Amino acid sequence: MKITLTHNKNQLLSAPLTVIAVTQKNKKIQFKGLSSDVTKQLQDYQHVQNFKGSLGDELLVSVSPKQSYYLLGLGDEKKLTSEKLRRFFAKSIQQVEKINEKKLLVNLDTIPNVTSSISKTEILSEAALMTDYKFDRHKNKKIKKSITELIFFTAKSSKKEQEVIIQANRTCESINFARDLINEAPNILHSERYAKIIEKDVKDNLKRVKTKILNKADLKKEKMNLFLSVNNGSAYEPRLVHLTYTPSKSNQKTKHYALVGKGITFDTGGYSLKPSGSMMGMKFDMGGSATVYAAFRAAVLNQSPHKLTCLLAITDNAVNSKATTPDSIVVARNGMSVEILNTDAEGRLILADTLDYACDLKPDAILDAATLTGACLVALGSEVGALLSNNHKLSLQLLKCAKERDEYLWELPIIEEFRIDMKSKVADLKNIGTPMRAGTATAAAFLEYFIKDDIPWAHFDIAGVGDSQKHLPYCPSQGASGLMVRTLYQYLMN
Repeated sequence: MKITLTHNKNQLLSAPLTVIAVTQKNKKIQFKGLSSDVTKQLQDYQHVQNFKGSLGDELLVSVSPKQSYYLLGLGDEKKLTSEKLRRFFAKSIQQVEKINEKKLLVNLDTIPNVTSSISKTEILSEAALMTDYKFDRHKNKKIKKSITELIFFTAKSSKKEQEVIIQANRTCESINFARDLINEAPNILHSERYAKIIEKDVKDNLKRVKTKILNKADLKKEKMNLFLSVNNGSAYEPRLVHLTYTPSKSNQKTKHYALVGKGITFDTGGYSLKPSGSMMGMKFDMGGSATVYAAFRAAVLNQSPHKLTCLLAITDNAVNSKATTPDSIVVARNGMSVEILNTDAEGRLILADTLDYACDLKPDAILDAATLTGACLVALGSEVGALLSNNHKLSLQLLKCAKERDEYLWELPIIEEFRIDMKSKVADLKNIGTPMRAGTATAAAFLEYFIKDDIPWAHFDIAGVGDSQKHLPYCPSQGASGLMVRTLYQYLMN
């Protein structure tokens, strides 16, 4: 979908289909930002007289064979929020798709401003571009998209609005790139191919980014034995993709942030084999890596002022005669021995070595994302992401970013008892805590052992929010959601 901005009134008057927002004041319908002629035309239309303009109300008004208006009710203007606007505009996009109109014009002047750090133009652009996503590359009959161009009209001339559209397009393009990666079949997106896709995308689209890809031999040199233990049963080599972005105006005061992502391209559970019902959908287990890459990609495209490192730890967790067995003891990159009691708790193993590697780069903060624990869904459901951190200030900043982007994020604690629970009787650590007890938090407590030099660190468990968000019209009801990219992006840009 192409999005453009126009100030041309002739284009407004000649548009075949125009979205007009309708609000309420004292429960009475009100039209704003319209010419008196159009207002009268709508008020005289019989069906509009019964249109209340409540939040989510919709009405298609055909005033001539060549011109129609799509009225979108936004309810009480004082109660309108950025997320309500995003959701209901996304729903209107879905409805207009059914009309089979190629071009859709949105009269921005009819849409009230909302109390948000994100402008209404960016909110609407996000809603449209995220809703427009379809994953049909393996279908012979492609999913039909009727809207090819979305035109925003405003009588107010503004260069800022044009830049906002460009930035939103880059961000949503990155979100949809991540969705494609997550939705891809695991027999196609194995670790070696995944790394090549990222390498090509960086080369083709990202400026000022250096790429380094570590293979199995490199990981052995780095003593990343936990990472390698997960890869033992695989037919494919592991990959650690190391990306570094340096802004054009960089000096000693430039902040440096590191992103780390779990990239398990398919998770059988290893010898701690998952039941067949739980194994379906395990192609999504690389969602953390796709999420951090999308945030990194969007921040680079929109020229973040910070130095950024992105580390993608990629392998699958398969079973063969060489696969790691439960009760194995493996020495991590940081020198700590880990008793692997459950090979299905593999994500924390590849993250542990990668987090230690990230610490050596001495960033100002490390953020990791992973579809790490089923316990996250038990604690927070599938609508809320979990945040755990060793730094209160960092937590507050990230929670603020999530609120600004209307993504649900909730902080869970890492307490001393959870740290103690991760200690082993026969090794320094074990990779699972007490069964059925705070699984998300104990997993984070395990990861915290691999953060050194008191570097501020935050862990995002996106096991719930990473896919199938039926309650959000701008997300697919099945498949990768793309959530938490905007929260991470917001942090990387500020």
